[in-house]
Amino acid sequence: MQSPATYHYKVVRQFTVMAVIWGIVGMLVGVIIAAQLVWPELNVSEYLGYGRLRPLHTNAVIFAFGGCALFSTSYYVVQRTSHAPLFAPGLAAFTFWGWQLVIVLAAVTLPLGMTQGKEYAELEWPIDILITLVWVSYAVVFFGTIAKRTVSHIYVANWFYGGFILAVALLHLVNSAAIPVSLFPMKSYSAYAGVQDAMVEWWYGHNAVGFFLTAGFLGMMYYFVPKQAGRPIYSYRLSVVHFWALIFTYMWAGPHHLHYTALPDWTQSVGMVFSLILLAPSWGGMINGIMTLSGAWHKLRDDPILKFLITSLSFYGMSTFEGPMMSIKTVNALSHYTDWTIGHVHSGALGWVAMISIGSIYYLLPRLYGKAQMHSMKAVETHFWVATTGIVLYIASMWIAGVMQGLMWRATNPDGTLTYSFVESVKASYPFWTIRLLGGVLFLTGMLIMAWNMFRTMAGGQVVDAPVLKAAVAH
Repeated sequence: MQSPATYHYKVVRQFTVMAVIWGIVGMLVGVIIAAQLVWPELNVSEYLGYGRLRPLHTNAVIFAFGGCALFSTSYYVVQRTSHAPLFAPGLAAFTFWGWQLVIVLAAVTLPLGMTQGKEYAELEWPIDILITLVWVSYAVVFFGTIAKRTVSHIYVANWFYGGFILAVALLHLVNSAAIPVSLFPMKSYSAYAGVQDAMVEWWYGHNAVGFFLTAGFLGMMYYFVPKQAGRPIYSYRLSVVHFWALIFTYMWAGPHHLHYTALPDWTQSVGMVFSLILLAPSWGGMINGIMTLSGAWHKLRDDPILKFLITSLSFYGMSTFEGPMMSIKTVNALSHYTDWTIGHVHSGALGWVAMISIGSIYYLLPRLYGKAQMHSMKAVETHFWVATTGIVLYIASMWIAGVMQGLMWRATNPDGTLTYSFVESVKASYPFWTIRLLGGVLFLTGMLIMAWNMFRTMAGGQVVDAPVLKAAVAH
């Protein structure tokens, strides 16, 4: 039995290792579907065609890679900042195995075509129930650890992690409400219909971005950036303002996904306005993270882990400027349904989410396995440049392709007929899809370098559970 005088790192180690492994799996599927767009003959089977693999890719990178990174870092941060070991470590172990089962079930059911057809919420009702059980257990462990803390203060990273856990619970329960029809094949019908179903879905969908892919990873940022930089956060007051402004504003931005649809026009406008307001707290957080390096900028020269963390903040700032801009109706008229949207998503997913996760995992691994640093810091540096090059190729190609598609679709002849057929816009997109594929291959290559480095670090180290720090101020 583990001594109560040490932190519970076993579940942190498990989630950290699986984050890297699932990252490779999810990004490999992404590379395959990118290749299928360039070479359609790669759609060799109905089970392995683009339509089946695309939701597998999104679920694998968001919930398998991103989810494992969030579990591992939140379990680590909440213990370290609370000066207390995890509450109910047995329940924490259940969250690990339960989450891995969710991922495996997704990998089986999605290629078989068992899906609710909702973006980021494709998984059918039995898996949704399992997700709920795991998530409630996660909340009990996380908030239980905060309740037993031996310091009076709750560090701001835990506010973001806590907000993410509560918001995702609410989003999942409401959006996944469905009437079950059969267990195998898994089939259900949404509790909502028509435009109401679309509204609930994008309230969920955009807030999955806002809370799962933003608030949770901001929790990462507020702990690992100051730790790696060896500097306190630039403005703690700003971090608290950032938290409250972000969680209030994000909830209302979802309707911008439904511009020019059957959704009432006033609802679309509300989504647009809140999306524009969202720029302020987002950039406040980005500036807070980057300015933490004040007086320590020289560390960027030779610290590749810090390069990952700070570059991720640059992409976060860029994505959170681009998103509000694309929510403006006149801009959206050009960007809607084009590859510009794909470029925007991936500047956030690869540039922000993946880069902050990778930097945080590089911080964690040596500490979890009793090493001073990763097996090869040169490999970390190589990973950074390969990944960054891949991201730039990916998003630049998608931006250009998207603007081109939007302009081709709206171009008209003097007599009012369309200048281009749809298939002509598809043909014109091929060179950019090829560049996107190259960018994806580069990013995947970086993850393979990371996996090699991780396993070499683990092989040369030993499992370490650090002693619980004595609190300076009793709770």
